[in-house]
Amino acid sequence: MKHLIRQSLTAVMLLLSGFVLLPFAQAETVGTVKTVTGEAWVISGGQRVKAEAGTSVLLGSQLKTAKASSMGVTFKDNTLMSFGPDTELTVEEYLFAPAKGQYKLGARMDKGSLNYLSGVIAKLKPEAVTVKTPTGTIGVRGTQFLVTVQAPATAN
Repeated sequence: MKHLIRQSLTAVMLLLSGFVLLPFAQAETVGTVKTVTGEAWVISGGQRVKAEAGTSVLLGSQLKTAKASSMGVTFKDNTLMSFGPDTELTVEEYLFAPAKGQYKLGARMDKGSLNYLSGVIAKLKPEAVTVKTPTGTIGVRGTQFLVTVQAPATAN
């Protein structure tokens, strides 16, 4: 009887641990940091990791650069994003499923500068790519653009 109870408890604990770990297991890598000059970070699931070549970018990751720093990221569809100094951008949506004809890239840029070079998603379905800023949304209709977002002024 004790053996049966122990097996049941073990099974329940394994099942529960699977549910606890499930959100982390589902975190999908959507891109990779290719270059970093100075200091930059990738913040995913509340964890801040110093960015370096090879660091994974996940769906939902916030990408940050320090002053006098820059970072380059390549996404799975070969979209290239280069971030200038003091930049913050969050990857809000990313879907690249060519076999199903499903494409989506949505980002929110809070401040800084971004040089964007289109990958496969924008070439096949330009309306599927958007970059939100505090004052508007950029819809990609070309292959490259540069955007600068000023940080909001702070009241003294």
